[in-house]
Amino acid sequence: MNAEGVRERATSLPREPGVYQFRADGTTLYVGKAVDLRSRVRSYADPRSARIRRMVDRADEVEIAVTDTETQALLLEANLIKRHQPRYNVRLKDDKSYPMVQLTDHPAPQIEITRDPDESATVFGPYTNKRQVETVVKALRETYGVRGCSDHKYAGRDRPCLDYEMGLCTAPCTREIDLESYAEDVTAVERFLEGETGILADPLRREMEAAAQDQQFERAANLRDRLETVEAFHGEGGEAVQSTGDERAVDVLGVAIEGEDATVARLRAENGKLVDRDRHTLEAPGTDTGDEDVPESGAVPAVLAAFIVQYYAERELPDALLLPERHGDEEVAAWLETEGVAVRIPGAGREAKLVDLALKNARRNVGGRDECAMLADALGIDSAERIEGFDVSHAQGKFAVGSDVAFVDGSAEKADYRRKKLADENDDYANMQALVEWRARRAVEGRDDRPDPDLLLIDGGEGQLEAAREALAEVGWDVPAVALAKAEERVITPDREFSWPDDAAHLHLLQRVRDEAHRFAVQYHQTIRDDVKTVLDDVPGIGPETRKRLLGRFGSVENVREASSEDLRSVAGVGEKTARTINERL
Repeated sequence: MNAEGVRERATSLPREPGVYQFRADGTTLYVGKAVDLRSRVRSYADPRSARIRRMVDRADEVEIAVTDTETQALLLEANLIKRHQPRYNVRLKDDKSYPMVQLTDHPAPQIEITRDPDESATVFGPYTNKRQVETVVKALRETYGVRGCSDHKYAGRDRPCLDYEMGLCTAPCTREIDLESYAEDVTAVERFLEGETGILADPLRREMEAAAQDQQFERAANLRDRLETVEAFHGEGGEAVQSTGDERAVDVLGVAIEGEDATVARLRAENGKLVDRDRHTLEAPGTDTGDEDVPESGAVPAVLAAFIVQYYAERELPDALLLPERHGDEEVAAWLETEGVAVRIPGAGREAKLVDLALKNARRNVGGRDECAMLADALGIDSAERIEGFDVSHAQGKFAVGSDVAFVDGSAEKADYRRKKLADENDDYANMQALVEWRARRAVEGRDDRPDPDLLLIDGGEGQLEAAREALAEVGWDVPAVALAKAEERVITPDREFSWPDDAAHLHLLQRVRDEAHRFAVQYHQTIRDDVKTVLDDVPGIGPETRKRLLGRFGSVENVREASSEDLRSVAGVGEKTARTINERL
């Protein structure tokens, strides 16, 4: 659509408030609101940015919808942006990637971390750090004994399960604790999750001090780390919200932008306490918000304006909004004023500290593709934030080892890497089964200090995956497992196979985990192999480096023995005389 076409279309439009859509081949490119539709659309005949010019050139029609009020235009714009996800708008993506904690509606409630809470459950969150949530929930269970098992496992038991023996549950299933006392413990858990940090921090501190006094320093250090996590759980500035007048609920927004990606972090305070936090991703290619075109890189005011309308259009507005800077949208300002929402941009004091905290939360996420959520959706599992990858390495059954690497939020968590020597066996399936069984048994018996993963990734094909699943079934560890085959990069699940596009972000995530598990296994195998004394040590002319090159080239002493003189001489440092000596000695 050229400039003349825009002017001609604008001439026929009313001078009333409403919403307009630039469309191409039936697809909505851009949605805007206007106090005066004719004047606003006519301004696109002379766009003031290259991005807007490209959008107008692509468009072949302009559709409008007249509204009675400017506020109606504002809300209709938000709904159309959510429905059509137009390429040239700043648009909010649904936030489904953050965990919550729920206490189920049951005579003996279960505590559970979930992304899809039950309608009848008591729910807390969402939270931005799943690992922190896992640490806190484990501490709550150890302190108050609230069960973590499913209702199915709870029903019909005649003796307590292993969680009771480990001190993670008081076993209401077999009435080791009566339901009235159990309900009191659940109430204590609720009080902590509502913001009363001391109800969990105080017993942890007493336990830490007792361990230190008994000179159990390792346990005291673990309790100290757990205590720090618990005390930080409700966030810095948890008491920093100072409500004004009748303000009960205050939302604090922070924005970070990188390229065309933006993140808005929202903190919610009620009655002076920080009770909720979440982060939301927006695509921010830039937008035309009114009088001026926003640069292509996006701008904080434009993102704030878009987020406020799109997020609160279908949610209850808070009594006050604290922002890092003004959003600059007159229609949004009028709407918030009509709804009685106070908007403040604090420059100092407690409220400014809270805005700074929101900004820190936003900057931690900006620019990141949510590969974990994409992977979870593709596989149909609850979460893929924590993935553990497994691989085995050996030299024809000799020096067999296994690797167990961990990735959290798409990044390697090297402190959680583990490795294991395996029985020398030239059977990849048996080796994988032994490795996964070792990990599963440690988890079930409470001997592994790491959180349970959301997903296990097996390096291999159907055979390795089946071996891993047999190990999981044998031990009773209920964790989803998939395999990634190298040859065709096929993702194999128990039910089907996936061939995702080469540029799929969630496939890249699995490839990173798989490659790191392989690297870690091979590295450990080489270390074990090189540390083992072999008959090569007694061959004149062969030092440690030559021995390492021989084993690296042939894989084992047996293969070196069977190698021809010509093959031996292909190894650096092995000449004709040394090759002959090797043949004679071996």
